[in-house]
Amino acid sequence: MTLHSFKEISTYMIEKDMNLVGAILEIDASNLDCTSKEIHDNLSNRLIDMRNSVKKNPETIGKTKIVQNDSAKIKKYRLNRKPLSGELISRASEIALSVATVNASMGRIVAAPTAGSCGILPGLLFAWEEQRKHKCCQDKTIVEGLIVAAGVGRIIANRATLAGAEGGCQAECGAAIAMGSAALVWMECQNAEKCFQAASICLKSIMGLICDPVAGLVEVPCIKRNGSLVSLAVLSADMAIAGIKSVIPFDEIVDAMYSVGKALPLTLKETGEGGLAVTPTGLSIQDRLKKDYAV
Repeated sequence: MTLHSFKEISTYMIEKDMNLVGAILEIDASNLDCTSKEIHDNLSNRLIDMRNSVKKNPETIGKTKIVQNDSAKIKKYRLNRKPLSGELISRASEIALSVATVNASMGRIVAAPTAGSCGILPGLLFAWEEQRKHKCCQDKTIVEGLIVAAGVGRIIANRATLAGAEGGCQAECGAAIAMGSAALVWMECQNAEKCFQAASICLKSIMGLICDPVAGLVEVPCIKRNGSLVSLAVLSADMAIAGIKSVIPFDEIVDAMYSVGKALPLTLKETGEGGLAVTPTGLSIQDRLKKDYAV
């Protein structure tokens, strides 16, 4: 058995009388020929790597070619007034912008699930952690959140794709917010069904999002997408916890996302030949960079 569908995981949970975290670990361990503890420990180490990427200042690593350190601006904004989006979303956005800029600066990040969407999951996990300081066994809880996120990501990868070059940005940032939203639900209420309802709402809301990097770089619009899409993950988690359900099941939504991705023209799948990349400003940036970095 592989992590190929939520339907299969649900059946496995019932048969084995275990929760979602246990089921994900056990199923993955059987496929990777290792123990559940080894996978748990590996993900715990990835969480440490994520924390380290959050601590880094993008400006001390290297210079981005287009985008400046926008995370510093939202941090200043957060400290000087009450954000319209609230503390959790604004802090998650700050972290997501920072980590995505660290990636663009050639710093070390965790591709969760991809480098282009690397800020979303740490933004959600660590903003939640800061807002829920009273939670018992917090380290255990956040690792479990990461395990649930990994399970959602694995299903999307096995059933569809995580690559922008194959499925557009819906496959990268879309998967990331589905993973992060499911993690938030698990950390809040440990309800497997609601985790996948949240992931479903996310994927439905972002379906069709193209991949159109300006000048072929993972900066525009990628960094700001990381910073803005955390809001969709949080709101989807709220909706799922409130009892709102997706009419279309998660597994079918993933299949539909894959079909949409295959239907997108190549110009809208990471080639830099469509969307924002070919706007007058996008093309002028590309021309400027070619001159600046001409050998």
